[in-house]
Amino acid sequence: MTTLEPVSVALKFGFLAVLYLFLLWVVRSALKDLRGAGGGVGGLPIKGAAIPADATGLYSASTLGSADVAHRAPKLVVERAPGHDPGMIYDLDGDIVLGRGERAEIRLEDPFASSRHARVYKQGNIVVIEDLGSTNGTYLNEELLQSARPLHPGDRVRIGDSEFTFEVD
Repeated sequence: MTTLEPVSVALKFGFLAVLYLFLLWVVRSALKDLRGAGGGVGGLPIKGAAIPADATGLYSASTLGSADVAHRAPKLVVERAPGHDPGMIYDLDGDIVLGRGERAEIRLEDPFASSRHARVYKQGNIVVIEDLGSTNGTYLNEELLQSARPLHPGDRVRIGDSEFTFEVD
C-alpha cells in the first residue's frame, strides 16, 4: 500500500488544482459579464464617460410611437464585432437574421453567436428584435431578451462579443 500513497496524494493535488482553475475561470467570466460594454459594473458607463444623447432605457407602452419607422430608415451600426469594422452600417430592410450561419443576413464571426442567433424585423411601424433560441442569449441594453422587444433609437444590441447600436434616419 505504500507504493500507492504518492499516486493518491498526486491525484488529490491535481484535482484541487483543476478545481481552483475552474473557480478562477468562473470568477473571470462573471467579472467580464458584470463589466459589460460600458466598462463599469453592471454595464453602466465608467464615471466621466460620455453617454449618447439618444441613449434609451425602459419604455412605457405610450412611448412606443417614438420608435415609429414608417418613413425612416432603420439601421444597425457596428460598435464592435469580430470581423467587422466599427461604424459599419446595416440597413434593416425586411426580416434580418444575425448569426454565424450561411443563411444569416448579418454574418457574425463571433464564437459566442449561434448560427441563427437573433432576428430583427418590422412589425407595423416599429422595429422588433427577438432571440431565436440561441445558446448564449441576446442582450438589449444589457438586459437578456426573454421575448420579442421593440427597438428605440440609441438601443444597444449585444450578441456575445459583438455589439450594435440601433439608429433611424
